Amino acid sequence: MDIQGRVAVITGAGGGIGRATSLALARKGVKALALVDRSDAVQETAAQVNDLIGRPIARAFLGDVTDAAFRRETFDTTSKENGPVNICVPAAGITRDALAVKVDKTTGRASLYPEDFFHQVTEVNLMAPVYWALEMVARAAEDRHRRGLGRWKPQERIQGTIIFIGSVSSQGNKGQIAYAATKAGLEGAAATLMKEGIFHGIRCAVIHPGFTDTPMVRALGEEYIAKNILPYTQLQRLIRTDEIADAICFMISNSAVSGELWADAGWHPAS
Repeated sequence: MDIQGRVAVITGAGGGIGRATSLALARKGVKALALVDRSDAVQETAAQVNDLIGRPIARAFLGDVTDAAFRRETFDTTSKENGPVNICVPAAGITRDALAVKVDKTTGRASLYPEDFFHQVTEVNLMAPVYWALEMVARAAEDRHRRGLGRWKPQERIQGTIIFIGSVSSQGNKGQIAYAATKAGLEGAAATLMKEGIFHGIRCAVIHPGFTDTPMVRALGEEYIAKNILPYTQLQRLIRTDEIADAICFMISNSAVSGELWADAGWHPAS
């Protein structure tokens, strides 16, 4: 699938992998970018993209990715101004890390991982990405129906591509029961959506980044990174966001790439 001239929606575009992907797609020649985030930083990303390209191809949408009305409004506005959305990279994500079960050394009582944390992480990291993806598929399906088209045929161009942002934590990681569960869940969602979406000409895949130099990872603290991440990474450093963005562009542009891509820099969790 040729990236040039396509229309993309990127969530979590205010920073990290979302911002890097926005810039990478702009360099690859997308026609328009809808950049979504709950932080005002998404406006900085849009300005950075527009300055890079020299014309206004990026528009910032400030809102909550778990809000269905906001999601529909973003797609409505983007499609009205630029045509159908062909690329969706729902990169917004959060962590609420804590041990699944923690025993108080004084009282001996065990506390469970907070249920509200699990709900929050699931809504942002699993449900929201799936529904942003489904929004694109639904609109592609409606467009094909309006044009009298049925099942997608190989002679046609790929109609669109969805890339979910998984994680090496999908294999399991101490202190990340909710985060790991959502990232593993994206594997099943991508595999299912690939089987259903291709009926309408939509591909779906998931990239599993290793520990990447983002605010989310930096929030773990330099001591934690030095002790628990870098020694188990072959590169002995955090992955750059532009390296993940480059891999995402590869997955979008090469239609033979399906399933999952591990961009982990050789990191494996300590047993």
